[in-house]
Amino acid sequence: MTSLDKSDAATEPVPGRPRRERVRGRRAGVPLPLLVPALIGLVFLLLPLVALLVRAPWRSLPDQLTSTEVWQSLQLSLVCATAATAVSLVIGVPLAWLLARTDFPGRGLVRALVTLPLVLPPVVGGVALLMALGRNGVVGQWLDSWFGITLPFTTAGVVVAEAFVAMPFLVISVEGTLRAADPRYEEAAMTLGASRFTAFRRVTLPLIAPGIAAGSVLAWARALGEFGATITFAGNFPGRTQTMPLAVYLALQSDPAAAIALSLVLLAVSIAVLAGLRDRWMTVS
Repeated sequence: MTSLDKSDAATEPVPGRPRRERVRGRRAGVPLPLLVPALIGLVFLLLPLVALLVRAPWRSLPDQLTSTEVWQSLQLSLVCATAATAVSLVIGVPLAWLLARTDFPGRGLVRALVTLPLVLPPVVGGVALLMALGRNGVVGQWLDSWFGITLPFTTAGVVVAEAFVAMPFLVISVEGTLRAADPRYEEAAMTLGASRFTAFRRVTLPLIAPGIAAGSVLAWARALGEFGATITFAGNFPGRTQTMPLAVYLALQSDPAAAIALSLVLLAVSIAVLAGLRDRWMTVS
């Protein structure tokens, strides 16, 4: 066989084998009309973050982060975001199971309503919470008159506002994991005498644990960065409802260095979340 015959044979398709040799030979450079907008988009996304790092007061950063006001905002944000994530877990995981494992009339509508806070402007969400849970709200008036519970402009109100905007991230993540999990494991457990709840607790939960963990981290990060619904429903009271995003907004008007310091903390948290979830949002084929 001549060298020309060998070259032709190398590009002949073999049953069951992808034609990698020919595909590699046809690879070309990135077209200029695609490369230039792609680079502009990359610069557009990275430039503000780089500017934040360049203008950061690195020398005074320890003092900024250890000041009383900043520490109060940090502590309150961490506590409220964790509490909002816990609330989302308690009611969000069963909701995700309901959407993934049961069939009922209007399920598509319910799923759309569950994901609505993802696209709803946060300020509108805060107004809606006021109309529902405020002192004169649809439910809030009864909470106030019957139990003496007032949620707006309290730390509990911060948790409620953050859970409202963060829980859809958890529900979507867990529902997707449930749909990917094989339901036959649950059915096998029930045939062996386990109740449906026992099958969910002993079989399903361990199977979907990675999805729950990923959804919890996303919900926590979203709760940590919530601004619009929090300031509308809970207000901006230092030490009680002033979380980090609110402190950034307030400090930007009087102390830009403190605003940059808090922004760096939120940036570090966001990077840590993406790094922790890299196996779920970045796949290599």
